[in-house]
Amino acid sequence: MGCTRGGFASVVPERRSDNIWWRGLFRLGLATAIGVASVVAEAREEAPDLGPTMRFAVVRSASGCEPNCPEWISAEGTIEAGTPALFRRLLKTLGGRQLPIVVNSPGGNVDAALQLGRMIRKNKLDIAVGTTEFSGCSPEMKNCRDDDSKAAPYLGIAYDSGAMCNSACPLMFSGGMRRVVGEWAFLGVHQITTTYHRERLLYRTTYRIVNGKKKVISTKIVSRKNAGSYKTYEMSKAVERRLSGYLKEMGVEQGMLDVMKATPASDIRQIEPEDMLEMKLVTSLDTLDLLTGKTVCQHSPVPANCRETPTDGNAKPAEVATVEVKPTSPQSVEAAPSFKPEQEMRFVLVRGSNPLCNPDCPEWISAEGTIAAGTPARLRELLDTVGGRRLPVVVNSPGGDVQGALAAGRLIRERRLDVAVARTDFLDCDPGAAACVAKDGFHTGLTVDAGAECDSACAVMIAGGSRRLVGASAHLSLHSLGMADKVKAYLDEMAVGSALFSTMQSMLYSSHRELSQDEMQKFGLTTGRQSVDALTGATICKSSPKPDNCRVLPSANAEAEAPAKL
Repeated sequence: MGCTRGGFASVVPERRSDNIWWRGLFRLGLATAIGVASVVAEAREEAPDLGPTMRFAVVRSASGCEPNCPEWISAEGTIEAGTPALFRRLLKTLGGRQLPIVVNSPGGNVDAALQLGRMIRKNKLDIAVGTTEFSGCSPEMKNCRDDDSKAAPYLGIAYDSGAMCNSACPLMFSGGMRRVVGEWAFLGVHQITTTYHRERLLYRTTYRIVNGKKKVISTKIVSRKNAGSYKTYEMSKAVERRLSGYLKEMGVEQGMLDVMKATPASDIRQIEPEDMLEMKLVTSLDTLDLLTGKTVCQHSPVPANCRETPTDGNAKPAEVATVEVKPTSPQSVEAAPSFKPEQEMRFVLVRGSNPLCNPDCPEWISAEGTIAAGTPARLRELLDTVGGRRLPVVVNSPGGDVQGALAAGRLIRERRLDVAVARTDFLDCDPGAAACVAKDGFHTGLTVDAGAECDSACAVMIAGGSRRLVGASAHLSLHSLGMADKVKAYLDEMAVGSALFSTMQSMLYSSHRELSQDEMQKFGLTTGRQSVDALTGATICKSSPKPDNCRVLPSANAEAEAPAKL
């Protein structure tokens, strides 16, 4: 037996078997030695399990642009070693058509990301950070479509709110010809984690004695055993040279690499739009509407990703008709989402209009729409108008900007406000209408939790409430968010259990998970099982003590009935 380092054998026969071993040598003219080597395998950059592997789908806009609509490639999920092969397979089905890529990914395998970036550049494709919401048939649905080809794309809408491109994803992103990241999308980088794998090799070397010297005939590895591994979070010079060369090849400044090296692997550094432009990581400060907006096909010249399809009267284009799927159970197919233009969250003062409460009715703040960076400032501005009154916040939101949600949640906690997930039905007029004027600053309305939603970053915002209520008919969904360390610290600050954060981060952005009332209460996200009626119901102002959001309005003839003042 011989012990080696680095795979080079030095055979030292055991003394007890010397005679036997050499007798065999001279009789046969050949000798075989068994050796053991402990070697360090090639370093491989790896990522933890970040969710489902990246899938690709060709999508046609469902924004009412027919017969000439933009199409794109939806790329969602974790980048893994096999991802480039999947992308190459999809490109073959396009026959050379140049469709932009809408990517939403937490990152993954570095080598695969570099391969994807080079494939994107070779095919001269544009790229944007965004996510696709499918209409009806979607890639996740079983038997949705047998052949996702250029003749039968999915239908959907691309948007950037809450979308991310983190870790290794920016390397893939760098390959795009035009590269855009909208203000509500998230692009972040950090240091690469390199895992070194050790193996113990058992090998057999056969050699011949020629003129008294050993001549190796062959060396064969007969077994491999895992001898452990270790990780390093410092970028090696070899990896740094490789990434530097790649970024230079893609025309991206080395400042991106500097930010990667300076950010710990346990953190994510979001790069601001102006910095991305300076680094040449983005080619403009446009949003993904530049590539997938409903009006892009009206431009001249017409973009390469536009395709006009023949129509038959009022029928949908034959080539892009969705596949009808017959569900085996009522839960098999979700209803197609209604695509409404995203509206930034607005705050409106509302007074209950139920006759049962007059003249002492509850009042609340309606918060509806997408959370944006300016949302906390607008909420603070409205709160300053109510003179310190503690009005509950009734929220209905698809989510949005994480930083905005964190700041809004802290403001809610600072003012000790209660929150509930519900819709507000306005009875006087829609606050968004030009001619709609609130009487005394308050609109009249009713709260309804049926159909209300609180998704994504919205859950972070409502975590700031003193009382937090989500009724049985309302919906609250989670998925992973960027700024993970900040979100975790915030939830700890709000005394929400760590299980909520773990559940949230285990979900990929495109894979929303709706929580049950039991789960929300178990995680500490809600403080009870009541609905919004506990805060805005018609009879709450008759309870003792009277809630802060109740206010008696004087009757119309109160001034005439009042005693004369001298």
